[in-house]
Amino acid sequence: MPSHVSADRPAAQPPGHGSVEALISQTRRLKGDVDAVRRDTRSDGSDPRDRWQRALCDLALHQLNDLDEHLAQLRDGPAPLPPVPDAGLAHPSAPVGIPHGSLLSRVGSAEWNLLTDEASWSGELYQILGRDPAAPALTLDELPSLVVDEDRPGLTAMVTDCLVDAKPIDGEFRVLRPDGHVRTVHMMGEPVLGGDGSTASMWAVLRDVSELRRSQRTVRETRDSMRHQHRQDRTEQRLAAELQEAVLPPGRGALRLPRRGPGALEAAARHLPSGAGALLGGDWYDALELPDGDTLLSVGDLTGHGVAVTSGMAMLLGAVRGMAMAGAGPGQLMSLLNQLLDTTVQPALGSAVCCRYRPLTRTLTWAQAGHPAPLLFRGGTGCVLSAPDGVLLGATSGAGYGQAEVTLEPGDLLLLHTDGLLPGHSAADSLDRLLGMAPRFGAARTAHDCVRTVIEEFGETGREDEACVLIAKVSE
Repeated sequence: MPSHVSADRPAAQPPGHGSVEALISQTRRLKGDVDAVRRDTRSDGSDPRDRWQRALCDLALHQLNDLDEHLAQLRDGPAPLPPVPDAGLAHPSAPVGIPHGSLLSRVGSAEWNLLTDEASWSGELYQILGRDPAAPALTLDELPSLVVDEDRPGLTAMVTDCLVDAKPIDGEFRVLRPDGHVRTVHMMGEPVLGGDGSTASMWAVLRDVSELRRSQRTVRETRDSMRHQHRQDRTEQRLAAELQEAVLPPGRGALRLPRRGPGALEAAARHLPSGAGALLGGDWYDALELPDGDTLLSVGDLTGHGVAVTSGMAMLLGAVRGMAMAGAGPGQLMSLLNQLLDTTVQPALGSAVCCRYRPLTRTLTWAQAGHPAPLLFRGGTGCVLSAPDGVLLGATSGAGYGQAEVTLEPGDLLLLHTDGLLPGHSAADSLDRLLGMAPRFGAARTAHDCVRTVIEEFGETGREDEACVLIAKVSE
């Protein structure tokens, strides 16, 4: 393309070789850093935030690769224009000596002479637009014929503003190539003034930015997906919290069960939530006076998190209450719960311990399904009750569950809990800590005081998973 005089500024002087080389080195170091971040964000693609981070890194690398090649071209100077190929040689849309997909194949130039109505295109522009290099370059009047219908008015307005008002061109449009592919082209240009100050021609640099825009769309789509997932998670969390609070009040004062008669239990319980941002799970507790004067004590945990698990927990808790009210013993109750989970549409696993306490004889009958056994505190010491046989609920069809029986004494304290009580520690560590609290339980006046003591020891927040604790004290 012939040299020209800009409409509003003189041509800039080329930068020094050393300064361009330094920019190239900085760009390549930055590419390495971004690529390292990109590798760290690899995942299975299930997390919308991971996909968004990966798309951003891909976009940044795409732009840095282009910048690297731009700077290299600036350092090395313009490449000579390739000769027009003869018929029968390489594909007419790929100029000789220019690798397909390189920066040179994505950046072309053109000049339109308004006085002679002639057009001059670089070989790269022929390749971008999918035109035969042997064919004459299109004039400004003919150029819109390559542009998709929706983008023609925008191109016409840019060219008119440049020729009439001497405004620089900086815009994009899409072209439909003869091979049927649509490419996005970014065009930057200026009018070239003649000796009398009038517009003699227009020059432009055109760049194929299709891959860049595709990367940007990916970033937008993954960002939108992440926002949608975030809104969905917040909605699920709210629904799960409302459902959980409906069946498990966050704090419950001490209850006397049964309300009348000797040998009653004073029961208190607490649900301890997981850390901020974590989805609610399926931990539950219950203390209920039964029609025959017995008392039901139970805790359990349905595996998983989210509103589906919380609703499943509510279903299990309702089933426990209904079957216990109908007279089912702890072992039979566990068998029926296992059958219930085994026949649900959405398979799930759960653990539970259920106790039936008879105040007239102070007899505790209990069963468990893959759950920590109750702890019994008496006379300043604590022990773990020997557990009967029982597998996780939903683990196998037709499982049988044994029962155990223990006679309690006035002043005894019974502690039931779910996993996750001690944040960051194993179940064995939690058990040792709980048993070590026997003297403090002995000094506490009420079951509610004992629950507060557990919370002081283990903390109310900051745990990875939620937990429930239920304490029942035999009246003296």
